[in-house]
Amino acid sequence: MTLEEIAKYAFMAFAVIALIMGFVVGYMAYDNRDTGGFEDPDVADIHGYIMLTMLILGIIVGLVSITAKEVAPFLLAAIALIVTGTGIGVWSPLETVDALAWLYYLATAVLTYFVAFAAPAAVIIAAKSIWAIAKEK
Repeated sequence: MTLEEIAKYAFMAFAVIALIMGFVVGYMAYDNRDTGGFEDPDVADIHGYIMLTMLILGIIVGLVSITAKEVAPFLLAAIALIVTGTGIGVWSPLETVDALAWLYYLATAVLTYFVAFAAPAAVIIAAKSIWAIAKEK
């Protein structure tokens, strides 16, 4: 199996893990909102392991997956995800509406996992791009 194939599967795994585990952990946080939501010890443990998985998948994709022509679109998408991820607080009004509180927890978890994947990949790809530009000069 080549590195490109590994990166392709890592990218697919990232999307599936981010969505499914975002829903699972988001629901767990919603269900435990009286004991801290994402800060609840049971939720925090699982959340930490998923974040680590996303970080590892992001590093794999950043190292081997993105070609030179995909750099700009990938970095633009990663910037959009990271900026959106820093604005997770915009979802917080949903938490105050009982009928929509579950949506806050699901959206927060899914978006957090997408950002946890995109950030290390973006850093590695940006560094590789800078290195390539510096070598040309």
